[in-house]
Parts: sequence; C-alpha cells; structure tokens
Amino acid sequence: MTSTQTRVGKIATVIIPVADQDAQIEFYTSKLGLEKRVDIPFGGQYRWVEVGPSGAETTIALAPPPPGGTQTGNRETGISFHSDDIDAYHAELKAAGVDVDAEVSRMGDPVPPMFWLRDPEGNSLMVVG
Repeated sequence: MTSTQTRVGKIATVIIPVADQDAQIEFYTSKLGLEKRVDIPFGGQYRWVEVGPSGAETTIALAPPPPGGTQTGNRETGISFHSDDIDAYHAELKAAGVDVDAEVSRMGDPVPPMFWLRDPEGNSLMVVG
C-alpha cells in the first residue's frame, strides 16, 4: 500500500484583525504600496479584504476580529516585507508620515538590514533588505 503525505504548497494569506478596514486599506495601499486584491461582503455585516504586493501570491487579510472577539491593534504581526532598496523605502515611508523606526538597523551578516513600521492601529511589521 502506498502512503502519501499532504504538504503545504505555499503560504496563502496571513490575517491581521483590524477595527477600521477602510482606513487600513488606505494605509496598506497608499502608504505601503500594496494592491487591494479582494474586497467582498461575507456573513451579513462583514467584509473580507486582502492586500498584497503586485504579483505576489501571499496576501494579508485585513479582517474584522473573529466572532466574540474584540481585540484589534497593537499586535506584533510576525509579517516581514522585503525591499530591494531598504534605505529608499524607509525614506519614502518616513516622508509619507508612516510610523517607522528612526533608522535602518544594520547588525551585520547574517542579519539583513531591517526596520519596523507600525500601521495606524499600532500593528507592527518588519521590512528587510
């Protein structure tokens, strides 16, 4: 008898619970440069919204908290973005008023240059170069 294992083929979507989807869509698209991929109603009063880098498979869902849950904001998301020009991206975000670290951190190999940013609800994301 042949046995097969099911394997994960990709990371599809990561979820950030948010209180104000419209404000978060504006931030993630206008400030961070992601594109809105999905924005559909579900469950009567909810919306499922996904954003992601152009051409990327993995998306971020900006979703309402789960039923019975109320906690949104001030989360360490565990999400990291990659930028080919981290210094230029950092400067662009800073000029746009995004809450970013004061400087790009450089610890030396093997740790890549990096900085943290926070969205309007205080959720933190990392950018590496």
